[in-house]
Amino acid sequence: MPARRKAAVVAALGLTPLALTALAAAPASAHGSMGDPVSRVSQCYAEGPESPRSAACKAAVAAGGTQALYDWNGIRIGDAGGRHQELIPDGKLCSANNAEFKGLDLARADWPATSVKSGSYTFKYRVTAPHKGTFKVYVTKPGYDPSKPLAWGDLDLANPVASAVDPVAEGGFYTFSGTLPERSGKQVLYAVWQRSDSPEAFYSCSDVTFGGGSGSGSGGGTAGGGSTTAPGSSAAPSASAPSEEQIEAGTEKSTVEHGGHGDQDAR
Repeated sequence: MPARRKAAVVAALGLTPLALTALAAAPASAHGSMGDPVSRVSQCYAEGPESPRSAACKAAVAAGGTQALYDWNGIRIGDAGGRHQELIPDGKLCSANNAEFKGLDLARADWPATSVKSGSYTFKYRVTAPHKGTFKVYVTKPGYDPSKPLAWGDLDLANPVASAVDPVAEGGFYTFSGTLPERSGKQVLYAVWQRSDSPEAFYSCSDVTFGGGSGSGSGGGTAGGGSTTAPGSSAAPSASAPSEEQIEAGTEKSTVEHGGHGDQDAR
């Protein structure tokens, strides 16, 4: 926090410098990530940052460490202002070009995935600090190869599968409707939440498999950690969102500021 801003906070709240230091050091959570279909980072957090079960999440931790998973709701760019393609290079969409989250950019075909079908879909975005803004969700194009790094050119940017302006947060989620197009096999849904009260934006990748069983209409993610496939199976394990208990348990280990501050200093 800049010195002038710190002094202003001290004067306005009547805090001593020691009290301000204690406040600044307090643990916090962040702002949000796609909950259904569950985002890649939320899935790995649900498995447990210290001992993930799936091969993909183990690789993500090996590449970027456990802190990225405790900060699951903070994949962001503070000064994005709609300049998503300008600021995020190909191959780094899932991390939003943030080195802390680089493990999420690994090009693998075995990321745990939510089963979906083409047609109407109810998206649920898990939010820990509500902000006004616009949500857009994009899907990869037919022929997408999950074994290659995700690039902007892989997404059907001209036809977002969902778009919502200032949805109301209820029960810890922003809920909005969209329509999934005809696809087959493994795909990625890329969500961008651009705040309107700040240039800050949040990003998430959700791995999905088209043609599966559950997941059509209201989503297929479940709470409480991801299941895994049998040894030797070529299919990706099913994705599942973290439970409320898991979210609460990891809050103290998060390093990202929270609370609808409205500024560009998210830490």
